[in-house]
Amino acid sequence: MAETIKDLLNGNVSWVKNTLKRDPEFFNKLSMGQSPNFLWVGCADSRVPATEITDALPGSIFVQRNIANMVIHTDSNLLSVVNYAVKVLKVKHIIVCGHYGCGGVQAAMSNQNFGFLDNWLMHIKDVYRLHQDELDGIQDEQKRFDRYVELNVLEQVGNLAKVSFIQEEWEEGEFPQIHGWVYSLKDGLLKDLDISMNSNAKLDNVYRYNKP
Repeated sequence: MAETIKDLLNGNVSWVKNTLKRDPEFFNKLSMGQSPNFLWVGCADSRVPATEITDALPGSIFVQRNIANMVIHTDSNLLSVVNYAVKVLKVKHIIVCGHYGCGGVQAAMSNQNFGFLDNWLMHIKDVYRLHQDELDGIQDEQKRFDRYVELNVLEQVGNLAKVSFIQEEWEEGEFPQIHGWVYSLKDGLLKDLDISMNSNAKLDNVYRYNKP
């Protein structure tokens, strides 16, 4: 594991050498542009890098990450990334990926004061409020924590479906499809939560936009 800035720079040199051994034209091709099929909305946790855990090459996944993989409709950074991915890159799939053991979700589940971070954690706490009956009914704290992580992902999938310019794309076809996954730090495996949205049909009527 890299411990210094120099380690990172040396690691880059090694990575370039190994990559060129496998494919001498790799960087020439990569420099020509990007056309990823996937947008990844994930947690900023350093243990959950999108391309590594999916064994995908650079150029295949467009990535946006924040604490606890949140989709907040006033977050201009996230919305700009999603808009570019959907309108310009024309990605076919958007994956919201949370992970068990998420520090942001765990913090939101507590009553501890985290100062400035509480402003962000408030949005995660809202997810608990929406599902309080189910979560409070889980006696085992670890199982409640795991389920909270899953429910947070499901809510963020729904939040993406509420975005007007995504609904505009759905007026033209089936893409992008939005998926919810959870990654396990304990075994490295991804879990598909079996939710996939490519229309606004499942949304409450107040969130559906008329065709422009």
